[in-house]
Amino acid sequence: MAKEDRKKSKAKVEIPSGVEILFDPRWNKGTAFTERERDVLGIRGLLPPRIFDQSEQEQRILENFDRKGSDLDRYIFMVGLQDRNQTAFYRTVIDNIETMLPIIYTPTVGEACQKFARIFRRPRGLYLTAQDRGRVADVLRNWPQPEAGVIVVTDGERILGLGDLGANGMGIPIGKLVLYTACAGIPPNRCLPVMLDVGTNNDALRDDPLYLGSNQPRLRGQEYDDLVEEFMVAVEEVFPGALIQFEDFATANAVPLLEKYRGRFCTFNDDIQGTAAVTLAGLLSAARITGRALKDQTIVFLGAGSAATGIGHLMVSALMQDGAAEAEALAGIWFVDSKGLVVEVRDDLAEHKKPFAHDHEPLPNLLATVKAIRPTTLIGVSGQAGTFTEPVLREMASLNERPVVLALSNPTSKAECTAEQAYEWTAGRAVFASGSPFDPVEYDGKTLVSGQGNNAYIFPGVGLGVMASAARHVTDEMFLAAAWVLAELVPTESLASGSIYPPLTSIRDVSAAIAAEVARVAGRQGLAATEVPEDALGFVKGLMYDARYEEYA
Repeated sequence: MAKEDRKKSKAKVEIPSGVEILFDPRWNKGTAFTERERDVLGIRGLLPPRIFDQSEQEQRILENFDRKGSDLDRYIFMVGLQDRNQTAFYRTVIDNIETMLPIIYTPTVGEACQKFARIFRRPRGLYLTAQDRGRVADVLRNWPQPEAGVIVVTDGERILGLGDLGANGMGIPIGKLVLYTACAGIPPNRCLPVMLDVGTNNDALRDDPLYLGSNQPRLRGQEYDDLVEEFMVAVEEVFPGALIQFEDFATANAVPLLEKYRGRFCTFNDDIQGTAAVTLAGLLSAARITGRALKDQTIVFLGAGSAATGIGHLMVSALMQDGAAEAEALAGIWFVDSKGLVVEVRDDLAEHKKPFAHDHEPLPNLLATVKAIRPTTLIGVSGQAGTFTEPVLREMASLNERPVVLALSNPTSKAECTAEQAYEWTAGRAVFASGSPFDPVEYDGKTLVSGQGNNAYIFPGVGLGVMASAARHVTDEMFLAAAWVLAELVPTESLASGSIYPPLTSIRDVSAAIAAEVARVAGRQGLAATEVPEDALGFVKGLMYDARYEEYA
């Protein structure tokens, strides 16, 4: 948010004084309050006398962070900081994004969700249940920030690769919105996490006396649909124009909800569209290493859920944009699910798989498929650890000088293979990326740095572009544009070390570039309610929150 906009925003909100300001994370500066502020705000004597600037506070934060004994402890520590001092939290995350991203999001957020009931300290976000039917708008009005502009909502049924975590899945919307702010500068007061707590079918959670959510089986059918419908309509009523991101819904709901609402509201599904864009960007970058264009690729997916087929559809769109016919684009994209190769003769295919079913004999598993189809690229979105076995990867290496291997399942414990396995079993020739980070690997005297195909490269920038242009809808063209921008921003030195994504340290610049292009697309498609100036990049950068203390007196 630009400085003058922040001043306008502050004019509308009365800054608390006295002890209240020290316990309000939006305004608290801790030991950074100046002498004058301590007098004007009535807090002299309520703080130690020495004044520290923001960088000195950050040093203290990082020292305490490093003393923690586990990543979960570090996660809890950072959540506590966010609850005390919002600006210091975001400044620390922004300045140390490579260290912080694996803690505040994948892979640690997976463990945090599993243990959410036991590490719960302060409420964050809104919880909506079946008992709120008929009054969802009233519940939304309880949110203290009326300017909410980005909402991340989940029903907790498919949290990362961990399955049904019910209300414990609230950690995901909270984490995603931290990334909206840290990576793209969406102001924190414009971010709202929402849990649609419709119950859980996880018996262990329902038997847990400390479980925080609704202790009932999952709502299904018309009752579920009616609650989601009321929620969508209520958001438009209470927060008109807000962007709604669907997150970690099971495939059976994710696909139909996206299709139902994408033309009515400003909404998208990050697992389907964000994952698709970051994967497509990785393949475009990998082409700079392999010398093989996207149109010349044969791609096999392990896993055929909504995320996997979402990637497939965006690849088809990219190929058609490049001049291919739809049938030609589909010909190079193959899927393997739990029952083998997805082919036309199977009578058990869900609707979302059918566009990718080929006229081919059935094959029982991934290894048989790799041998028969001879892919150039292998993409894992199965949620099944270790499924890129040594025979599979050795076969990929025998078929390709530089096989592309993307093990995208999260968290790290669910990855189809590790970076070390990918390099070891392909004689160091794999172009490898994963959904969660792996350390660099030493192989044959070389340091190989794998890329992380993290959606954080995509959705924050898309969200910023949508907000900047006040776009009415989020389109596939926006995600295509985001993928191209991301691929173009991978520096040569990253490719030389094996990484097909830019360094995380550049993620705010990446998000700004994506936002600018998304805003341009919104303008070209007639979806922008705000006129985007010629200098779109400068325009979006001027809107970005930068987590610096301001003077209150």
